[in-house]
Amino acid sequence: MDAPAAPTTTALRYRVGGMDCPSCANTIETALRRLGGTDGVRLDFQSQTLALRLDEDATPRATIEARIRSLGFAIRPVAPMRVVGASDTADSVAVDAEPTWWTTGKARLLLALGTLMLGGLVVASAEPAVARWAELPAALLGLGFFGAKAIRLAGAGTPFSIEMLMSVATLGAVLIGAPTEAAVVVLLFTAGELLEGLAAGRARAGIRALSALNPRTALLVEDGAAHAVPASTLQVGQVVLVRPGDRVPTDGTVLEGRTEADESPVTGESIPVSKAEGDALVAGSINGSGAVQIGVTRTVADNTVSRMLHLVEEAQASRAPTARFIERFSAIYTPAVVVVAALTMLLPPLLVGAAWETWIYRGLALLLIGCPCALVLSTPAAIASGIAAGARRGLLIKGGAALETIGRIRIVAFDKTGTLTRGEPHVTDVIACSGTERSVLGLAASVEKGSSHPIGRAILARAGVDGIPLRPVAAARAIPGQAVAGTIAGQTVLVGSPGHLAPAGELSGDTRARIVALEEAGKTVVLVMAGADVAGVIAMQDAPRADAASGVEALRALGILPVMLTGDTRRSAASMARALGIELQSELLPADKLRAIAALQRHGPVAMVGDGINDAPALAAASVGIAMGSGTDVALETADAALLGNKVGGVASLVRLSRATMANIWQNVVIALGLKAVFLVTTLGGLTGLWPAILADTGATVLVTLNALRLLRHRGA
Repeated sequence: MDAPAAPTTTALRYRVGGMDCPSCANTIETALRRLGGTDGVRLDFQSQTLALRLDEDATPRATIEARIRSLGFAIRPVAPMRVVGASDTADSVAVDAEPTWWTTGKARLLLALGTLMLGGLVVASAEPAVARWAELPAALLGLGFFGAKAIRLAGAGTPFSIEMLMSVATLGAVLIGAPTEAAVVVLLFTAGELLEGLAAGRARAGIRALSALNPRTALLVEDGAAHAVPASTLQVGQVVLVRPGDRVPTDGTVLEGRTEADESPVTGESIPVSKAEGDALVAGSINGSGAVQIGVTRTVADNTVSRMLHLVEEAQASRAPTARFIERFSAIYTPAVVVVAALTMLLPPLLVGAAWETWIYRGLALLLIGCPCALVLSTPAAIASGIAAGARRGLLIKGGAALETIGRIRIVAFDKTGTLTRGEPHVTDVIACSGTERSVLGLAASVEKGSSHPIGRAILARAGVDGIPLRPVAAARAIPGQAVAGTIAGQTVLVGSPGHLAPAGELSGDTRARIVALEEAGKTVVLVMAGADVAGVIAMQDAPRADAASGVEALRALGILPVMLTGDTRRSAASMARALGIELQSELLPADKLRAIAALQRHGPVAMVGDGINDAPALAAASVGIAMGSGTDVALETADAALLGNKVGGVASLVRLSRATMANIWQNVVIALGLKAVFLVTTLGGLTGLWPAILADTGATVLVTLNALRLLRHRGA
């Protein structure tokens, strides 16, 4: 008998509108998880993106959409994240458009409530006999709107929603003869939710502003003329003209012309960068003084800005540990408040004969104080603002967990080449032990052909300058952390560090002495082996990044220990370590770096900063992996954060941003719980009533959101 076929699932993505706080996202997630055939349900409040996998044999997607609409939220299917180009339809743009606040249902309800309450005031002044009940229509309208939603949410698995608490309090106030206060409660609640939506929209607008860095059109050069085309249609290899003042439409390399580029919109670096033939231009940067032609190296959908947007969207959907803790806490906190409110209504009248009306009134006020919106919003609002603030300054952080951890690191381990140095070494010395300098360079360059390692590129560049032809190579391969190898004319040629290759061949005393002298001068030395013989020695030097010393010192000022982990020999690396004032561990293979990271982690959280393929394992093993923006795709994908500006000082900026974000989170928690604690005491003491109680939640929610938005102006990043 055949085994039943495994269910096939479809990955779906939607844009959900109408959410005011993370509680709304939790409510929708709970409702969808109760449906059969759903898996991996994840709804991010900040980006309003819902992602899930669905077995449509168990639950059609129309059911998913209908369930969300029944809860009072808008929903639209979206394609995978992409950048909107000039030729895209208006409907595509509308998916991400933020509706104007006055067109929302909450705004219309607020207008209706305000009109009814003004009418009630007129009636009360004209007919004092019915003044007490003049505001009843407004109270009933609000109760009908929010009560219906509360019932739907309860049916979807969220009985303790803010709408349920507010509806019970409003109904109770009407029943005990306080319809005016009930009307004020629904009016303030509606106004608060509208303000929450406005504040949340402003935070989302900060992220969407990144997409504006990609211009809609580009000047494509064909047949000696430039004509405007939608930027989204550009293909790799095409040539684009970028005039002075134009924004670069996509990543490319300068083919003709010289200019200066303002890369601050992408990297946060305010000083214009000189660009000449062969230099890279990143999408979103602004061309300065000269017109240039660039060869497209990445399409718009895959360029630097698009990748930033994609990473930021994913980062916002990744909940931080603190956010998960607060969500678990609020799940207990809200039912506990309901119990306390019930006891407040019952115990004083039953135990000491207190007035039922008085204590029912105070218990209803406690229900409003127990609304968890401000508390639940305290963390994700700050995390989203922190991630957005970093992205605006070229600091990409892949999630709340990474942002939290960065602020706690105690040690930063740096790779050397391409991280602390520019990654652009140049050959300074060629020593021939057999043959000529040209033959040594020719052998080395031939086996390094196609290499992406800075040392290989330096050797190839020198061979090109000297006009040395490359020879055919068979069985070319890399020995990670040690050498590259290949077969030339039947002979095995190895290019690698003396520490790994010297035992395989004889080094004369003079050659050893020259290697020592070169390494003590801070140069990186490689041997070129032809068979068992040493063909020669090649030395090269790479300058430290301009801000390497200041970046290391900034970490020390933050109480963080910087360490250099490198595969270079100790003599070669020691010169730079002394100049930068950094601790050193040298002659490390990739596996040795993993062991070094594990040893350092015994002293506290460790960040690893690197840029190469061989750094990827260490980036993954560290508490936080940070990649230089100029690094390989493997390093960028493996890392938890990236420095688009390629500044060593960016690591300290990440730490300061993380610490500012965590401080903001705890400020928000204090605001949310502090206001509730104050109103709890005043309510039980009879000093405040229902409408101040609703301010304890809506007011705290607005304050928490505004406080989180302050991070968008954070300058320490």
